[in-house]
Amino acid sequence: MSRPSPEPAAFTRRTLLGAAAGGAAVLATRGLPAWARQVARPAGLRVPGSLPFPGKPAGTPSVPELEHIVVLMMENHSFDNLLGMVPHQVPGRQSVDGFRLSHGQPVNANPDATGNLIRAQHATSPCQLTGEPLQSWNASHQAYDNGRNDGFVTASAPVAMAFCDRRDIPFTYSLAQFFPIGERHFGSVLGQTIPNRRYFFAGTSSGTINDTIAIAPPPGGTIFDRLDAHHINWAVYYQDYPSVELVPGAVTPNRLSRIRHFDSFVSDVAAGRLPQFTFLDPDYRTTSQEAPQDIQIGERFIAQVVHALIQARTWKNTALFLTYDEHGGYYDHVPPPPAIPPDSVAPILESGDVPAAFDRYGFRVPMLVISPWAKPRHVSRVVGDHTSITAFIERKWNLPAMTYRDANARPMTDYFDFGKPAFLEPPKLAAAPALGPGFAKCQAAGLSPPLAG
Repeated sequence: MSRPSPEPAAFTRRTLLGAAAGGAAVLATRGLPAWARQVARPAGLRVPGSLPFPGKPAGTPSVPELEHIVVLMMENHSFDNLLGMVPHQVPGRQSVDGFRLSHGQPVNANPDATGNLIRAQHATSPCQLTGEPLQSWNASHQAYDNGRNDGFVTASAPVAMAFCDRRDIPFTYSLAQFFPIGERHFGSVLGQTIPNRRYFFAGTSSGTINDTIAIAPPPGGTIFDRLDAHHINWAVYYQDYPSVELVPGAVTPNRLSRIRHFDSFVSDVAAGRLPQFTFLDPDYRTTSQEAPQDIQIGERFIAQVVHALIQARTWKNTALFLTYDEHGGYYDHVPPPPAIPPDSVAPILESGDVPAAFDRYGFRVPMLVISPWAKPRHVSRVVGDHTSITAFIERKWNLPAMTYRDANARPMTDYFDFGKPAFLEPPKLAAAPALGPGFAKCQAAGLSPPLAG
């Protein structure tokens, strides 16, 4: 298996993952709701290297109810694209901030290049288009349009307004019925997969804005450096490519035994060998749910992960964070709020790139927390991003922060109630969809998704 080369902008993420698998100006805030407007940086920020609990030694564990933290990061879907119909299709979830309906149909819309409104509409099949919609730095900022969120169609195509619902992803919707939803969980940057994943791993994209790899390791290190320094057991399980390799210096010879194929995850969980921290990589060709994949193949992968965890004897002490790296170019109606810049590194802009900074989150992405200790049917309205998950990990083991972003991220504790485990006996979840009916719709639409790597 060849590995991506740490070169600047010459390679796209598709090229990198394919090779691996087989080979600043501040944006205007006019028109934003008050909560999303740019605010002055508050005094008393935590700094890189500081501890969540400064009175205790680094590496001191907290939250004894949780011994295993698992992160499954899928790809390229906004909150509205997957969960926009939750308040209308899931019992007891009417308060979730999704689509607005009139006569049973979403009224959310974006204009096309001629000014005609393109309304949000149910996808004709679970398969997606190749190369559309777009989510580059430029396309994302065009979609954002200074907080109006009205540029999704003009930034790419009408398909940006397509969405899935309970008919397409019934297992995910059953998770949303019982477990906490983060309705203010955002991507870390208005850009593509690689910079967003780097924020989780390292608290910064080191200046990268699109799917290119930074040349040097992040100055503040990675979450894996912190775990190793305090002898916390961890592993990355991947189907076709471990995305941690996108961070220079993160994979060392001493860590190769921690980078394992997904088959080992299934056997390790069944045998009670789940590490203290686990990161899961789907197959970026077939199960990550990125376009042009059949989203139901990824839905079945999510179900496989959840069932493996809830059936294991380690379930009583486990928390799974299920999220998506970025919005994939798909519409979301909530404007991303301001964010704390992670460091002094400015975006690496080329001619024609939108002049912006790392002071705003990306668009909303789905966030579900699955755990016996999860707060039943909770809707979190606390603003967070991928570094909020990182901050939860740092808080669990009192680990030093890597950048200003993770140091000051809200650590997602509101998703839990550690007084009593509500889901020690897991709820009955819907079955993942059979692939046949959906694939027939794909064929009828003239789409042929990748089915195997």
